[in-house]
Amino acid sequence: MRVTKFTHSCLRIEDGGAVLVVDPGAFSERSALAGADAVLITHEHFDHLDIEGLADALAQRPGLRVYAHPQVLPKLTAFADVVTAVEPGTEFTAAGLSVRAYGGQHAVIHPDIPRIANLGYLISDGTGSVYTPGDSFTVPDEHVDTLFVPLNAPWMKLSEAIDFVRAVRPDRAFALHDHLLTGTGAQISDGHLERLGGTRYAHVAPGTTLD
Repeated sequence: MRVTKFTHSCLRIEDGGAVLVVDPGAFSERSALAGADAVLITHEHFDHLDIEGLADALAQRPGLRVYAHPQVLPKLTAFADVVTAVEPGTEFTAAGLSVRAYGGQHAVIHPDIPRIANLGYLISDGTGSVYTPGDSFTVPDEHVDTLFVPLNAPWMKLSEAIDFVRAVRPDRAFALHDHLLTGTGAQISDGHLERLGGTRYAHVAPGTTLD
């Protein structure tokens, strides 16, 4: 299972010739969707779901399948025939990989802003696993080999990211949700996560592939 990190929160996971993409949003490169067999959407925000980009991918690959929380489906009515609703706790197979959905709600941005649905996804090929939480710090109840940890967002603070990594206790962790952070800010946050996260941590550039 090879994971390529694209800009912000998009991941492309390749295994045995199949391609699974998570959160191809407006900040991520559309090339992440090239040849994709399935797409997982954590929630409806534009930095995780680019409707036009998804439409272009479906035009090129009509067999593409899309998985999202039921509350996201109104955003996907144009693709209703290829979309599958996913509830928290659901286990399913996408692009030949085992997926389990966690959570249910987006982290609180402000009490005056209504919360929306959000899913974290634990993805496994049977020998290794990857967990991406969307806009939340939901901790899965299974071992995680590779964790993607949000680094910066209006809904979080760095101490929450550190505690999240400590709670998950993955074999390794990489930064996610990082496009809104300056280079200087990233260096500061990365330093704290490296020292305090309790596991191997790295902040990789878009386009980096991890084995």
